[in-house]
Amino acid sequence: MKKLGKNYKKVAELVEKGKVYSIEEACELVKKTSTVKFDATVDVSFHFDVDPTQADQQVRGTLILPNGNGKSKKICAITSKVEDAKAAGADFAGGKELIEKILRENWFEFDVIIATPDMMGELGKAARTLGPKGLMPNPKAGTVAPDIAKAVKEFKLGKVQYRLDKDANMHLSIGRVSFESAKLVENLKALTSTLVRVRPAAVKGSYIKTAVVHTTMGPSIHFVFEGM
Repeated sequence: MKKLGKNYKKVAELVEKGKVYSIEEACELVKKTSTVKFDATVDVSFHFDVDPTQADQQVRGTLILPNGNGKSKKICAITSKVEDAKAAGADFAGGKELIEKILRENWFEFDVIIATPDMMGELGKAARTLGPKGLMPNPKAGTVAPDIAKAVKEFKLGKVQYRLDKDANMHLSIGRVSFESAKLVENLKALTSTLVRVRPAAVKGSYIKTAVVHTTMGPSIHFVFEGM
């Protein structure tokens, strides 16, 4: 069993055992539970009461967090509209040559690939390389878009992807400890309202079993929202 440090034990005492906090309470408390010296991320984790192996129970999409999440994403745009992508803020932009670079050099100096539809045929060659890393562009994730400039700008402004893993869990960053509580609340409410809106029609009864917010290496704080 992993031994808990003194700092962790101290902040863990701030979290009342068995209590499920409101979003406002949780976002206020999570700022007090960081155990590291750097500006820790504030993450949320959900465990869904769905079967992710069923196509009609998938929960996946994108949303723009009102205040961003404090992380700067490096964007690789695969497009014929290279100048438009660069002007919008893409860190890397190109066509077939970037796909070849990924395949030939195992190059992954980016966080997101955004592609225009006309390049998807070429990108198919890299599907086995990009897929396992979660980098293959997908229309549902907002990473296949005819308007490459708009898509790049949205991801730079704080657009994030959400999706279930094979165990029906979901993890996202919604900010940093340095964020004001009100901004964390606004981001978290934007996320939870989105998850309620995209609830699969095939899911009956409970939808989300647990929802927690926590900092990097900090204790989990359970919170509740309408729609669980």
